Amino acid sequence: MIEYFVIFKNYFLEVLPFLAIGFFLSGIIHEFLPSGWVEKHLGGRGIRPILKASLVGTVLPICCFGSLPVAVSLYKKGAGMGPVFAFLVATPATSISALLVSYGLLGGKFTIFIFFAVIVMGLIMGIIGNRLKVIPRAALQQKPEARDPVCGMNVDCSRETRKEYKGVTYYFCCANCLNAFKNDPESYLKAGVNDIKHRMKHVVRYAFVDMVKELGPELLLGLALAALVASIAPVGELVGQYLAGGLSYLFSVVFGILVYICSTASVPLVDAFISQGMNIGAGMTLLLIGPVTSWGTILVLRKEFGGKTLLVYLTVLTALTIFFGYLYSLI
Repeated sequence: MIEYFVIFKNYFLEVLPFLAIGFFLSGIIHEFLPSGWVEKHLGGRGIRPILKASLVGTVLPICCFGSLPVAVSLYKKGAGMGPVFAFLVATPATSISALLVSYGLLGGKFTIFIFFAVIVMGLIMGIIGNRLKVIPRAALQQKPEARDPVCGMNVDCSRETRKEYKGVTYYFCCANCLNAFKNDPESYLKAGVNDIKHRMKHVVRYAFVDMVKELGPELLLGLALAALVASIAPVGELVGQYLAGGLSYLFSVVFGILVYICSTASVPLVDAFISQGMNIGAGMTLLLIGPVTSWGTILVLRKEFGGKTLLVYLTVLTALTIFFGYLYSLI
């Protein structure tokens, strides 16, 4: 029991910084990124939105847990399922630190292969995601928006926080903006004030209150399940006795999905498995699938996008990682 809580604590402390970055970025997207921009650049069904999502994902220093709130926010703003899939694969699958560690432990060939494999995986996942009949939430909501004249925030026109002035109805994000407008409406209408401090308060509230309420339970449950698996699985014995052949690919998929491992931390783990006798192709499979899946990913995808989308995501990802792992074993 003590071992379980130690593992859970280590997992939690490991993902906490990345979760904070992910939640904060989701708040920035919600507050400052116009829905029209997201729909234009990430809402289409061609290859360009997928490439853009993959490019953005590769430069963000966050793990699969941290990428989830960002992906959900992009979806809410109008991103298509293809770019969302590509983002969820490209963001956590690798990083500069992971590539450097991989080069040091596993060599240049291994590192180059995984770099290009991640890019191809992101593109394929995106293309398949575009074929799913999942409508971006922004298109489902279709609520007219207006600009808050005080802080500049886009607000839902169905809100009760409104004020009619000289025959024009103005909408406000909160009572504070409404009261400020009442006191001196002309100054705001003429100056076009955009209160950054006020909007940043909304960023923080959305990121660390609204998004935590929406995704927090699933992410915590995901960490709890991963810690449970890690605390009871006799991994060392399995590797030495059974994982030299084809069975090792199945192990890599199951282990990678059930146990949380970030891209950098997965490299020494895979190196240890290979040194204990694991098939090198299965090691590549684990290195590809481990960072982009977790219990948190499974639970959040099911909640936000539905069971069918989750099944497609895991099935295609499993097939791709096994294929690339086997392909590497032949090189």
